[in-house]
Amino acid sequence: MKIKLISFLIIGLGLTKISYAQTSMDIIAVLNDSTRTFNIQHKIEYENTSPDTLNSIYLNDWANSYKDKSTPLAKRFAEDYLRRFHFAKTEERGNTRMYSVSDANQLPYNWERPVDAADIIRIDLENPLLPGDTQTINLLYSVKIPSDKFTRYGYDDEGNFKLNYWYVTPAVYKKGWQIYSDKNLGNQYTPPVSISIKLSTRPYLYVASPLQIDKLVTEDLYKTTYLSGTNSVSSQLYLTKSYRFESILANRTKIVSNLDDEGLSKEIKAALLSRIMQFLETRLGEYPQSSLMVTKDEYSNNPVYGLNQLPDFIRPFPDGFQYDVKQLKTITNQFVKNTILVNPRNEQWVYDALVISLMMDYVDEYYPNTHLLGTLSNFPIVKWFHAADLEFNDQYPFMYLHMARKNIDQSLSTAQDSLVKFNKNIGNAYKAGAGLKYLEEYLQSDAVKKSMSEYYKTFVLKPSSEEDFFNILQKNTQKDISWFKDDYVKSNSKIDYTISRLKKTPDSLRVTIKNKRDNNMPISLYGLNDGEIVYKTWVGNINESKQVTIPRDSIERLALNYEGVVPELNQRNNYRRVTTLLNKPLQFRLFQDMEDPRYNQFFFMPEFNYNLYDGISIGPKLYNKTFLDKDFEWKISPKYGFTSQTIVGSVSANYTSYLDDENLFAMKFGFGGNRYSYGYNLFYEKFTPFVGLYFRNSYLRDNQRQSLTFRNVNVKQDLDPLNPVEQPKYNVVNLSYNFSDTNLIDYFRGGVDYQIAKNFSKVSLTLEYRKLFKNNQQLNLRLFAGTFLFNDETDNDYFSFALDRPSDYLFDYNYYGRSQDSGLFSQQIIVAEGGFKSQLQPEFANQWITTANASTNLWKWIYAYGDLGLVKNESFKPKFLYDSGIRLSLVADYFEVFLPVYSNLGWEVGQKDYDQKIRFIVTLDINTLIRLFTREWY
Repeated sequence: MKIKLISFLIIGLGLTKISYAQTSMDIIAVLNDSTRTFNIQHKIEYENTSPDTLNSIYLNDWANSYKDKSTPLAKRFAEDYLRRFHFAKTEERGNTRMYSVSDANQLPYNWERPVDAADIIRIDLENPLLPGDTQTINLLYSVKIPSDKFTRYGYDDEGNFKLNYWYVTPAVYKKGWQIYSDKNLGNQYTPPVSISIKLSTRPYLYVASPLQIDKLVTEDLYKTTYLSGTNSVSSQLYLTKSYRFESILANRTKIVSNLDDEGLSKEIKAALLSRIMQFLETRLGEYPQSSLMVTKDEYSNNPVYGLNQLPDFIRPFPDGFQYDVKQLKTITNQFVKNTILVNPRNEQWVYDALVISLMMDYVDEYYPNTHLLGTLSNFPIVKWFHAADLEFNDQYPFMYLHMARKNIDQSLSTAQDSLVKFNKNIGNAYKAGAGLKYLEEYLQSDAVKKSMSEYYKTFVLKPSSEEDFFNILQKNTQKDISWFKDDYVKSNSKIDYTISRLKKTPDSLRVTIKNKRDNNMPISLYGLNDGEIVYKTWVGNINESKQVTIPRDSIERLALNYEGVVPELNQRNNYRRVTTLLNKPLQFRLFQDMEDPRYNQFFFMPEFNYNLYDGISIGPKLYNKTFLDKDFEWKISPKYGFTSQTIVGSVSANYTSYLDDENLFAMKFGFGGNRYSYGYNLFYEKFTPFVGLYFRNSYLRDNQRQSLTFRNVNVKQDLDPLNPVEQPKYNVVNLSYNFSDTNLIDYFRGGVDYQIAKNFSKVSLTLEYRKLFKNNQQLNLRLFAGTFLFNDETDNDYFSFALDRPSDYLFDYNYYGRSQDSGLFSQQIIVAEGGFKSQLQPEFANQWITTANASTNLWKWIYAYGDLGLVKNESFKPKFLYDSGIRLSLVADYFEVFLPVYSNLGWEVGQKDYDQKIRFIVTLDINTLIRLFTREWY
C-alpha cells in the first residue's frame, strides 16, 4: 500500500505540460515490481487528422486482454489448443484497472468497453471533434503485467519485464474506426505519436527501449528514466536485471539488441548490422527513427523457420550467417512495420511481401548459392537427397505449396485472425514474398524494386493501403498486372499449367499450353537441351488454353516453369519430350525426399512394424510420396516378420481430388491391402477398396469436419483349430458418416456406422462430448448405441458388439496382441463400441447394446471414470452393467491407464490378480503422434 501511495505521489508531482502539434502522449508510470503492476497517469492530445467530424474516440487497451478466460485473446488460445492460459493461475494473468477518464478540465467522460472487446475503450465526446481540432484525454489507471509464458511478453521467472502494448494507445480512424482486439497476431494498429515517458522503477532494473533515453535520475527507492520519441508506433520496453541489451551503431541507426550472437566480436556484429541497414535504406529509403530494437522474443515470434529449429551446436552455414539472417528478418520486420502504416490485421500481406522479398534479395546478393541445408549438403549421405540441391530461397514457395497441396491455403487478403496458424506464421508470408519475385521475373525489369522504394518514400509514416501499393506497381510497368491483384493476392486460386499438345515442324514447335485452373496468371515456357536452358519466354492471357510457336533449334524437351519461380501447384506435369524417349527421366531415391519435378521419382526406405505374433517386421517400402502431398499416392511395403518367420506387409494406392466447393473439401478413392498375423502361426489378409467424401467449413479456422465413407472390407484368415471361426473368409460392406467439432473448450465427435454382410447387418451410433469449464474442471461424456438389423451368427460372438474389447473382425484397430486372453497385451484397450474398462459378463451383445461412459478430473491428469450400460443377447433379458475407477490421462487418447475400483464384480481393488485388471491405451504409430503436435497449425 505504501509503495502504491508513493507511486501516485511521484505521478502527481511529475505531471508536466507540453505543447503538442500533433497526436501526442505524455505518460508517467511507476512500477511496483513486487506486485508486477504499473501505476500510470496518461495524457493524450488527440488530433483529428481525418476529414470527418468525430463523436467518439476509441483507444486500444491490449493490456486488459489477459484479464480472464472470456476475452478474444483467451478464445484464440483455446482455438489453437494452447492450454497454458486456461489453466494459468489468476495472478499469472494481467489486466487494466481504469480509475478515471477525464477531459482537460478534469471533467469525467462517458466511456465503456464494447461487448466482447475487453481490450478496447470507447470515449463519448460531449462536443463533436472537428477535423484538425484536438481533444485532451486524461487517464489514470494501473496495469498488472501478465506472465511471459503466454506470448513471450510479460514478467519472467528471473524478475525481468518484457513489455509490449503495456499502455493505452489511440486507435486509427480511417474511413471509420479501425479497431480490433488482441489475438496474439502481431502489431497493434495505432497512429504515429509524439511520446514522452517518465518511468520510475527500482534502481536495479536496466531499461531498454527503442525510444530516446533523455536522462536518468536515481533516488533512494526509485530510478527515473525519461524517454521520448516522435512518430512512434512501437511500445516495446524491457526492464531487466538478469541481462542487458547491446547497443550498436549501424549506418546512423542505433540497434538495441539481445539476440544471440554466436560468439561474434562486436566489430563483426557492427559490420553485419551496418550492411543490413545500408541494404534496407538503399532499397527502401532512410529509416526515420534514431534507434531500432531487436529482441529474442520478437525473433522467436517470427523466426526464420528452419534456422529456428536447429540446435545451437549445429552450424551448417558460414560464420555469422545465422546471426546475420536472424537480424535481417527481425530488423526488416521492425523497419517496415515502424514506418509503413497499413492495417496489419487486414493488409498484412503488404508487410510480408516487402520483408520476404527483401530477405531473398539480401541472401542472393551476399550469400549467393547458399544451400537450404548449408554445409550439410556436402555430407556423403545428405548429398544424395534433392533437398541438398535446394538453395536457401527455395524454401519460400515450398512452404506455401505445402498448404496449397493440402487445399487449405488462403488468399493473401484474408484477415489475419481468419488464417489457420500455419498460414498466419509461414504460408501466407512466404506466398507474398514469392509473389513479388514472381512478378519481378515476369516483368523482366526493375519495376518491382523501383515500386517498393517509391511506395516507401511516398507513404513513410503516413496512412496507406494495399491499393496504394498496387497503383504504384502498375504505374511503373507497361504490362497489365491486374492478375497479380485479382488472382494472386485477392484469391486462393492455385496455379497449374500443362503442355497438352505439341506439333513439331522441321524449324518450329507449336505448343499448346492448358490452364487447369480458373484464373489468368502468366507462365514461363522453356526449351531444354541436356538439362540446359536454350530458350525461354513468358506466356500470358491463357484462359483455358493457348497455342504458341517457338523456334525448334536444339530443343530436346519443353518445360513450363523450369526454374520454379512461379509458385505452381503441380510442376510434375510441366514437361513434354521433343526428341527424347520419355517426358522426364526416372529417378530412384533412398528415403523420402523433396519433390524434384524434373524426374519421375520413386522412393524406397526400410520400414518396421510390431505386433506380438510377427514380432518386429522389417522390409523395404517403395512409394512415391514426397514431403509435399500428391493427388495420387501409392505404397508397397513387404516385410519379414522375425517371430512369424514369413512375409507380411501392406500395399495401398489412393487418389485425392481436392475441390473448390464451399463445403465439399475433397473426394478420395483407392484401395488398401495387408497381410499380418492375428495369432501365433495364424494370418489374415485384408483387401479394402473405398470411396470417401470429406466436408469442411469454408472458414478454415473452424474445426468442424464431416466425412462420408463407403468401403468393401474383404477378409480371409487362417483357421484356428483351438477357436474355429465359422466364416474364415467374408466381406463386409461398410457405410459410415462422421462429424467432429473439436476444440480445447468444447469437443464433440459423433458418427453413424452401417455394416452389411452375408449373415448379419448392424447399425451403431457413437457420440463423444468434452467440456472444459472455467474452473478447469473437465467433463467427458460418451454414448454408444448399436443394434443388429438381422443376425444369423448368434451362436458365436465374432461379429457381436463388444462391451470392453471389440473383436475387430474388420482389422481396423491397432492391437498389438489382438488374440490374447491374458497377459499384458490383453490389457490394451481401445475405447470403441461399449467402452467399458472392466471385463464383465456378458462381454458381447448379439442383439443390441447401449452404454454411457463418463469421466471428470480430480486433479490435473487424474480422473474418476464410470461406465454403465444395457447388453441384450438373444434368449436373454437385458443385463445392466456398470464399472468405475481411476483414469490416468498422461496424454488424452494417446497414453492413458485405467485402474478399476468398483463394478458388478464388487470392489475390484482387493480382488485376486488385480494387476491383470489394469487397462491401458498406448499409441506407437508415428503418424498418429505427429497429429497430436500439428493440430494447432492446421
